[in-house]
Amino acid sequence: MKVAIIGVGLIGGSMALVLRQKLNDISIIGVDANQAHQQTALNLGLVDEIAELDIAVEKSDLIILAVPVDVALKLLPKVLEKVNNKVVMDVGSTKVEVAALAKGLANAGRFVSTHPMWGTEFSGPTAAVDGAFLDKAVVICDKHTTDEDALLLVEHIYKLLGMHIVYMHSGAHDLHAAYISHISHITSFALANTVLEKEKEDDAIFELASGGFESTVRLAKSNAAMWVPIFMQNKENVLDVLNEHISQLKKFKSCLEKENVEYMAELIQKANTINRILK
Repeated sequence: MKVAIIGVGLIGGSMALVLRQKLNDISIIGVDANQAHQQTALNLGLVDEIAELDIAVEKSDLIILAVPVDVALKLLPKVLEKVNNKVVMDVGSTKVEVAALAKGLANAGRFVSTHPMWGTEFSGPTAAVDGAFLDKAVVICDKHTTDEDALLLVEHIYKLLGMHIVYMHSGAHDLHAAYISHISHITSFALANTVLEKEKEDDAIFELASGGFESTVRLAKSNAAMWVPIFMQNKENVLDVLNEHISQLKKFKSCLEKENVEYMAELIQKANTINRILK
């Protein structure tokens, strides 16, 4: 199988690592706008060759769009117009806009919209992780719009990666992603900025930051080029969850101002019940 990975970074590179192990006959072509990433991907053995977009699509059976969601919107029409029996899939964190775009494009049935629910705060080909997707969930959106053989191939790819598949409508995906993923990143960015604004001594942050603080702000290291487009494409859902989050913060603020220890304990105990879901 010949696979083109457009965007050989964290997700694309991690997929390349596993697919190379699972498929003996695979040949991977990398496409990346960053020349340093191109060479790194070759040096790490993530890809067999680097090519321009048109050539990579022409030579491949499967094309994986592993680029920021705003870039995916620009590239998808160019890719789909060049495919007939090939399969195109994306791995972006938002789905409504790409679904609406694909609906009006030629060869729309060859496109499978997906979101593997895994990531780290790092980016670029050096961030690729072997076995990253094992036992994680992947969402396949709007499968009724996809040709059967295209869907079967993408399902097979994710099974090779060791993922379990969840099917959703693109609108439902974006709603749930706002609550499960997107708010976590906004909160982490905001908390990091709060600490940087209030704590002027870098040494104190470094020396005193515990594992809890470090894990909470870990996502603040994430790439703005990836996350700004995600927030903007999912703006309405992110605003909804952000308003609720602000409301919850105000409850804690009020408890402190009024010294209402009983209600604060109730809020914390209610939060503790998340363990029932995440344990």
